[in-house]
Amino acid sequence: MGLFKPAEHTQAFLKAGFMGLAGAGKTHTAANLAIGLIEYLRGRGIDYADRPAYFLDTETGSDYVKPLFDKHGIKMMQAKTRAFADLVPAVQEAEKNGSLLLIDSITHFWTEFTESYARKRNRRRGLEFQDWAYLKSEWRRFTDVYVNSSLHILMCGRMGYEYDFFQNEENGKKELEKTGVKMKAETETGYEPSILVLMERQMEFESKRQIRKAYILKERFDVIDGAEFTNPTFNNFLPHIELLNLGGEQLGVDTSRNSEGIIPELGSSNDWKYREEQRQIFLEKVQNLMTEHGISGRSDAGKQRVIELLKKHFH
Repeated sequence: MGLFKPAEHTQAFLKAGFMGLAGAGKTHTAANLAIGLIEYLRGRGIDYADRPAYFLDTETGSDYVKPLFDKHGIKMMQAKTRAFADLVPAVQEAEKNGSLLLIDSITHFWTEFTESYARKRNRRRGLEFQDWAYLKSEWRRFTDVYVNSSLHILMCGRMGYEYDFFQNEENGKKELEKTGVKMKAETETGYEPSILVLMERQMEFESKRQIRKAYILKERFDVIDGAEFTNPTFNNFLPHIELLNLGGEQLGVDTSRNSEGIIPELGSSNDWKYREEQRQIFLEKVQNLMTEHGISGRSDAGKQRVIELLKKHFH
């Protein structure tokens, strides 16, 4: 059987992301989109639209938008937690029993996860390079289920900035400058939504009226990509939703396929590169330890101190 098969439209559920600073309108815009989506699905006779809307709440936002759902006759189920351990189970429960899931804010789950890890690993000086492999791998458990779940998921997150180094032409020094914005969570989280929206709060000076602007940073159908909306409503996002295969089967990416079969076992003749990489990592750790303690290891006392430190830190 070949790897390829005739193409099908398998994006049946909305995966949306909203990011912005405090007060930008993320929660209310996502809530209005959720309500409009449920009413749209009901109008098309899609059965799961009569299930409750699920709200995974880290900052009490569900309390303030519940009247909106009540007004439209939509039952809301809420869970108030910031524990990353609850994130994947929440998606699975909402997929089984709900019409959609609103997460507000995904930033808190990432922060809680990294802080819990640091406490468990006693990282008082901050996380180390080798820690990120585990953290990113575990976070992918969420992003995989986010993409592949048969569930509409609207995800809000705080806005952060991207930075890069540039050389100052006047003094020749490298300086850190802002290069863009991103969702505050694991670095690649903002790549997962099929539509990503930047929310901003602005003041109209003539009328003294506050408005909310929505900038479509990414939209994969390319029907509203790059668009800008003032005080956005459901209808602004409808061109994207109309192109989803609503009521169909969802298949984001087949995560059951992997490459474990082509990776040599440890100890085989082909794993020399892995052993060399691990040896180099270990030697760098030892060198950093000696440098931290100011030890050269040349004198007898220094050699003895090296042995003591190796026993203590590397057993």
